[in-house]
Amino acid sequence: MKIGDKLTGRITGIQSYGAFVELETGITGLIHISEIRTGFIENIYDILKIGEEVQVQVVDLDEYTGKASLSIRTLEEEKHQLPRRRRFSSDRVKYGFAPLARMMPIWTKEAISNLNKKKS
Repeated sequence: MKIGDKLTGRITGIQSYGAFVELETGITGLIHISEIRTGFIENIYDILKIGEEVQVQVVDLDEYTGKASLSIRTLEEEKHQLPRRRRFSSDRVKYGFAPLARMMPIWTKEAISNLNKKKS
């Protein structure tokens, strides 16, 4: 068995962080919850059941313990997404500093008025 192999296994245990699988080779491996499927998994028990047979891919092997890290997600076909179309146009309004120049005298008068009120 090597990394990248696709094997069949049976779910032997489920925890909140993943599922334990006994492979056809007799080796036990773990499918981490992030390797079950793409996207958020609220409840792993809704997706996998003990005794269920699953197709997995070996993503890592620990030579010392003989344990395997497995994935179901890597076997999923990637959903081809069309790139988002961006529209580039020059019809955006370009204001520049004109609004600031127009409002500056009004703001200045308000500020002077507020200062005069505080002095009184």
